Amino acid sequence: MRTGKKVIAVLMSALAVFLLAACAKRTDVDSRDTYIYSLNTDRTGLVKITFEFGEEDPLAQAEAVLAEMKQPASEIEYTTVFPEDVEVTDCTISGGILAVDFNSAYLQMENVEEKLVRAAVVQSLVRIDGINAVYFSVDGENLKDADGRGIGLMNEDDFVENTASSPSSYQTGTLNLYFANEAGDKLVEQQVDVRYSSNISREKLIVEKLVQGPQSGDAYPVINPDTNLLSVTIKDRICYVNFDSTFLTGTYDILPELTVYSIVNSLTEGTEAEQVQITINGESDNTYMEAVDLSRPLDANMNWVAAEENET
Repeated sequence: MRTGKKVIAVLMSALAVFLLAACAKRTDVDSRDTYIYSLNTDRTGLVKITFEFGEEDPLAQAEAVLAEMKQPASEIEYTTVFPEDVEVTDCTISGGILAVDFNSAYLQMENVEEKLVRAAVVQSLVRIDGINAVYFSVDGENLKDADGRGIGLMNEDDFVENTASSPSSYQTGTLNLYFANEAGDKLVEQQVDVRYSSNISREKLIVEKLVQGPQSGDAYPVINPDTNLLSVTIKDRICYVNFDSTFLTGTYDILPELTVYSIVNSLTEGTEAEQVQITINGESDNTYMEAVDLSRPLDANMNWVAAEENET
């Protein structure tokens, strides 16, 4: 008789655990849970929902996440990420960059909704080990913003995590950037007026503008224009700039130090960072053009700035 009571007690305990698990909401995410992002019911912001990442390779995990984003929501607190007619047509990965191609229906989304969808997708995918950045295309063409500019690589730094309101606000400012002089032996400062999304960090904006090159003829580019910026973040007063390996291939007839210190000087002057650590595909054990050691954080060096630019 006692054995029967014990069996019943065990069964009741198991049933209670099952019912508690069944009642748990996917939107009840705590610090121990793994999760992805979805959209709230009225599609005005992002919400976290629990999601179990598998042990497959990064591409397989990414495909699973994208498939989940097409599934109907199981709770009223969130809704599916992709509109019904938006489809992922291709998904590939190379060097930590995940390229996602969509059908033309992607372009039919309203501006605010598209930015929220993009934020949910990118912030979810970069949570996968082995994925450092995400690239969007539509029918094989680079996704462009409202101004017709290619959006390029994206990671979590491009978005405000809790996008409860419109992510489309813009701000203006002036950046002090350093490029090469005509001789290629010194840096010159150039002030650049910018209008940019409030979701883009200032440090990312600075590096992107350096890669794009100067706006006038009295300054010359310093970074290989094919370089992909994988991520840029600031922690403990150090700005970590992560490029792909293309960065190591110099394309201009300038001193190697100019490329490195254009980045270091521009970032330490334009942000709260006091040092800059440049990495390649997440690795710091590199030397730029066999001349500049990148294995440690670097301080600004104004000795590389032309004399007329270095006067105070």
